Amino acid sequence: MTDTAALIYDWNEKDRRGPLLPKKPIFVDETIRDGLQSPSVRDPSIDQKMDLLRLMDRLGIHVVNLGLPAAGKRAYEDVERLARCIVEEKLSILPNCAARTIERDIAPIVEISQKVGLPIEVTAFIGSSPIRGYAESWDVERLEKFTAAAMQFIVRNDLPASFVTEDTTRSHPSTLDRLFRTAIDAGATRLVLCDTCGHATPDGVSNLLAFTKGLLRGMGAEDTVGLDWHGHNDRGHALPLALFALEHGVDRVHGCGLGLGERVGNTSMDLLLLNLYLLGQLDPKEHDLSCLVEYVNKVSEYTEVPIHPAYPLSGRDAFRTATGVHAAAVIKAEARGELDLADRVYSSVPARVFGRQQEIEIGHYSGKSNVVHWLRTHGFEASDDMVDKVFSFAKEADHTLSREEIEAVING
Repeated sequence: MTDTAALIYDWNEKDRRGPLLPKKPIFVDETIRDGLQSPSVRDPSIDQKMDLLRLMDRLGIHVVNLGLPAAGKRAYEDVERLARCIVEEKLSILPNCAARTIERDIAPIVEISQKVGLPIEVTAFIGSSPIRGYAESWDVERLEKFTAAAMQFIVRNDLPASFVTEDTTRSHPSTLDRLFRTAIDAGATRLVLCDTCGHATPDGVSNLLAFTKGLLRGMGAEDTVGLDWHGHNDRGHALPLALFALEHGVDRVHGCGLGLGERVGNTSMDLLLLNLYLLGQLDPKEHDLSCLVEYVNKVSEYTEVPIHPAYPLSGRDAFRTATGVHAAAVIKAEARGELDLADRVYSSVPARVFGRQQEIEIGHYSGKSNVVHWLRTHGFEASDDMVDKVFSFAKEADHTLSREEIEAVING
């Protein structure tokens, strides 16, 4: 069997020095919190949320945001039931919850944690950018006061305290310096850096991480305070920036299934896992990616957000072609029994690893080999007359033919 890796010259590895990531990546799934803040989603039922929770656990996702229990009765009940599911089913995934930096938001998390008997990390957030402060008429002294009180309340109740600065990537360093120091002095053990408006570029991430690491080093807290990256996709940068943040030393990255979230969404958790797998950064013993497509499909089904046909890995067209020259290469590889070669000759993603397969269709850009392959694959005789008949019909069409159209030609 051909070693397909030996047939690929990998420019991604050119001149790389040392390991890609300085530490093992940790994932925080925000699908059933930040993902549900998309204005286009339907809030899944509690049974559906538990189903997603189990899939996250199978995927080896380390932490799940269960929601914002202070948002209302249903939100509170769902968070409590999900926490109980983790305990009762002995899932490995760890819970956290979001809250504003005010006691009445944090208190429901404390209450649920005590009722269920499960520590729940509190990720308390506050807007830190000057544009947000101007819109809200907030000054830095007010932000410091709320930050200190929130962190102290969390610590007094023996829960892990994470401090989240909304819009970190547009915040002034003097403000971040004051807020980070206040939070850490009050007991925070994690800082969550947020690209809330999808503003950052790689230079921005690099500069922000260098600043934050320098501050922690100066405080003697670099080994006791963790760093998270939470990105949004307004400029289309969310996925590469999450990978970039990991490469530059953050401990955890956040994401949502199918990239759901406010406006144009968050970092796609499924594409993050896919890329780290392809980069050799995920241990297959810890991450069961055989259910990755199922995870995306269920996120789509439960939120009623359709998967775009061209969406990587899980989209309908991800491994589907009607182009003659592309199909011919795939068909030749399959005819030789080289399934891995067939997967990789026109794709960087090995379809069969994830339960998908190459699909050869027929359209106006197809060659006769497409028609022969389609007919044989679907149980029809690929005689010369039949191939010519279908091929001629396809050349007059302005779209990829459906099965019904092809069968009508065959039976016509």
